[in-house]
Amino acid sequence: MTAVERREVALVDLLDRLLAGGVVIVGDLTLRIADVDLVRIDLNALISSVNDQVPSPFGESP
Repeated sequence: MTAVERREVALVDLLDRLLAGGVVIVGDLTLRIADVDLVRIDLNALISSVNDQVPSPFGESP
């Protein structure tokens, strides 16, 4: 095994790396009975950290 293969990453470090760069989650959920679509849910989410260098897209809170 190489050093890269043996490297362990803590869950907190992994989440920190993902949030620093941002994560996009996309998914579809369809509830159907007897080949009839009853409910369809589309999920599009962007998860990212917010700091002084990357401000919130929602602006300032009152």
